[in-house]
Amino acid sequence: MSTAIRIIRDEHAALVAVLRSIGLLLAESRRRSVLPDVASLRAMLFYIDEFPEKVHHTKESGLLFPMLRKHTKEAAEVLDQLDSDHAISEAAVRDLQHQLLGVEMMSEAPDFAERLSRFEAAAQTYVKGYLEHIRIEEVSVLPLAERVLTADDWVELDAAFLANRDPLTQPDDEYRPLFQRILVTLPAPWGLGSAMAAFHVSYPRHAGT
Repeated sequence: MSTAIRIIRDEHAALVAVLRSIGLLLAESRRRSVLPDVASLRAMLFYIDEFPEKVHHTKESGLLFPMLRKHTKEAAEVLDQLDSDHAISEAAVRDLQHQLLGVEMMSEAPDFAERLSRFEAAAQTYVKGYLEHIRIEEVSVLPLAERVLTADDWVELDAAFLANRDPLTQPDDEYRPLFQRILVTLPAPWGLGSAMAAFHVSYPRHAGT
């Protein structure tokens, strides 16, 4: 397995854990009829905006996907859809952050219940769509990359993905407070395990991996 593929899968696993945790936090708050843990939700949405949106997606759409298009037309429609997802997802997470701020700041407003309901519905839609996006990359794109990319491609990809590491998989001093805030919220069934394990799908086996 190449370094880039390993890093992508690790970053997907961290993101899946965060996305599922958002859903679980909201479900638990509804079950208990209490307000959601706004501070944890804020940290998770900030993480998604700070790293997957600005760094991870950029390297996929800016480097990995063009390499695949250069070698094959096999997944052209899939790659187009993933690029479209990347183009709109940053605005989507910013909208969620704004809605969450409204929930936090307008707790005494007459329309608070409506604000909370809108946020919960938007968050659920966002999580569901993002998990499907990751599943498609894991099932369709990464195996294709392992089949068609060249040794020179992997050298370039490995260098790019090593340059900026996900703070949840490689925590450093800059992101340590964020890492600690999110990590204590992640539920035991997911933690930072394989993204594919969360989808109950196995990776295809390749010689030498």
